Amino acid sequence: MATIQCNIVSPEGELFSGEVEMLSAEGGAGEIAITPRHAPLLTNLKPGPVKLTLEGGEEEVFFASGGFLEVQPGEVTLLTDVAERADDIDSAAAERAKELAERELEDQKADMDYSLAAANLAEAAARLKALQKLRKK
Repeated sequence: MATIQCNIVSPEGELFSGEVEMLSAEGGAGEIAITPRHAPLLTNLKPGPVKLTLEGGEEEVFFASGGFLEVQPGEVTLLTDVAERADDIDSAAAERAKELAERELEDQKADMDYSLAAANLAEAAARLKALQKLRKK
């Protein structure tokens, strides 16, 4: 099957670089799948899992905190503030972070930064979703 070069990059450096048959992620307008010969595209990404289908059908799952996805002829690049392999996510820590963010949103104190608490909740939930996707493969 045909492949496309894929790069996942965060401020810490390049997390993945290689040939893939397909990349799927949560775009701003919904789930998006990129395959070879996809039309050029630039779109934002929501926090969540990024699934790569490697040559031969093997899959790798990553977590991305959001960012941008750029498709050029023969190459797809995912730029994100935070990215990690789903295998490296501490599920207990992600669950605790989700519970803490939910409690903060429920308490809603006057000095609370609502948007920060909501962003923390979304990121924790997205990490857990990446773990679930990894377990399903």
